[in-house]
Amino acid sequence: MNNILFLILRRMRLPIIAVIVSYTIAVAGMSLMPGVDPDGHPWRLSIFEAFYVISYTATTIGFGEVPFPYSTAQRMWMSFSIYLTVIPWFYAIGKIITLFQDPGLRQAFTTSRFAREVNHLMEPFYIVCGYGETGSLLVRALDKNEVRVVVIELEQERINELELEDYQFDIPNLCADAKLPETLLRAGLKNPMCQGVAALTNDDHANLAIAVAVKLISPELRVLGRAETEQTASNMASFGTDHIINPYTIFGDHLAMEVHAIGTYLLHEWLTGVPGESLKSPICPPIGKWIVCGYGRFGRSVVQNLELEHIVTTIIEADPERTGCKECIVGNGTEKETLQQAGVHEAVGIVAGTNDDINNLSIVMTAREMNPDLFVVLRKNKRFNAALFEHFKADITMEPSDIIAHECLANMISPLLAQFLSLVRLQTNVWANSLIQRLVETVGENVPETWAISITQENTPALFHMLAHEPITLADILRNPHHRETSLPIVPLMILRNHQPLLLPEATTPLERGDRILFCGHDNAKSTTTYALADFKTMRYMLHDQQLADSWLWRQIKRRKSAHNASV
Repeated sequence: MNNILFLILRRMRLPIIAVIVSYTIAVAGMSLMPGVDPDGHPWRLSIFEAFYVISYTATTIGFGEVPFPYSTAQRMWMSFSIYLTVIPWFYAIGKIITLFQDPGLRQAFTTSRFAREVNHLMEPFYIVCGYGETGSLLVRALDKNEVRVVVIELEQERINELELEDYQFDIPNLCADAKLPETLLRAGLKNPMCQGVAALTNDDHANLAIAVAVKLISPELRVLGRAETEQTASNMASFGTDHIINPYTIFGDHLAMEVHAIGTYLLHEWLTGVPGESLKSPICPPIGKWIVCGYGRFGRSVVQNLELEHIVTTIIEADPERTGCKECIVGNGTEKETLQQAGVHEAVGIVAGTNDDINNLSIVMTAREMNPDLFVVLRKNKRFNAALFEHFKADITMEPSDIIAHECLANMISPLLAQFLSLVRLQTNVWANSLIQRLVETVGENVPETWAISITQENTPALFHMLAHEPITLADILRNPHHRETSLPIVPLMILRNHQPLLLPEATTPLERGDRILFCGHDNAKSTTTYALADFKTMRYMLHDQQLADSWLWRQIKRRKSAHNASV
């Protein structure tokens, strides 16, 4: 507000001075002009009366000659005062109108309003820096998971897109440079409700600057940073960035999972998707010879992961010296001769992974002309080319935004979910398929809600208190608080006890204070469970089928009834 006031005063300095000077001259002169009252006695306006007359005259309101008809001298001075004061007054009004159209002042008002909205947040929230493809997907998923978000975006066009979206929460947003520490502070970096920051811009340097600023100002906050180069990733790691996300490395891991363990891949996509959306059926890449066009960050990651699955790869690279490709065919991959040399007729799959979208489309179109049965993996670099990629319909389209959003969601909804998914990758495909079947039977085929609870006095007071007096199992807290003979549509995924994870715990597993439990289920099951574990009356009903009286009167009636039954 101080900045706004300073800006207004600075821009209005000249008009205010002009109005004050003209009013002073007009008021002083008017008070000195001689007049005659109805009795013929001389009189003059007082300073206050002169100011009153000049005020309604200068503003063109008009009120007449008060308190007595004016003399010729007074009327002459009034005529002079009209031209002297009205012109500066109109000048000041025009300046005010111009001032409120000033981009700097409007930005100051917007920034001030944004800071107030952030300060008024009374729920845990995350700061998302960048509202591009990745940021918009993440914000939508967090909003559906009832996680509050604050958005910083450099481009006004994307801020406009955000304001047009139908989110269930009002999302504070600011068009500003997130690299600036003062922008992060306005976004709530020091707010006790802030849970962490996601640096998701399309500029590695900006993401690094955000991660460094957060760790220097609020080192206790969790930072998720997007890094597409090894240098940026190492710099982020040196400042303690909690989770560094490289979309190319993650895609390589996912492609390997699709080849080797489709159940594990499907489970990962399911638990990190947007709740309520339908899960796409996975596509199984064939095993055999693959051609990889482009050995940059993306191609290198794909080759490494495919070779871990014992899949033979042939690399086509236009600049092998720059990329460090030792064994490859020199070329772009858009030429039939190059593809034929790479053995396209014997290959089962091709990866178009250059940093040029048009070249990638040209590669796969030429390759499919030569071998229509090829499995195609296509890399998309620019968001405005989405229509071209949708028209081509590749088997797998590598979209960095979707990959990063899924990875961020897994870490932001609950650290337990990220830990669970890392353990899932160590399990067999049969284990993953068994869990998928159980999830489908319990929650259906749409993406479910995923949440975690901690058995503590603050989070689950009823459960925490009752554990001190009686044993309680996992099945007990999964009962329906409205009909205890049935269970809620929930699947417990993991219990973390003393830093030791227990995957897919049995319903008979006894609970202990301090346990952290990861659940998966319907969207209304989350709120039902959260309320039930905090309410003593509900917990008593779920455990012992006992209805506790709420009011003093009903407790007295119940006590008298119990005493009567005992006497009989």
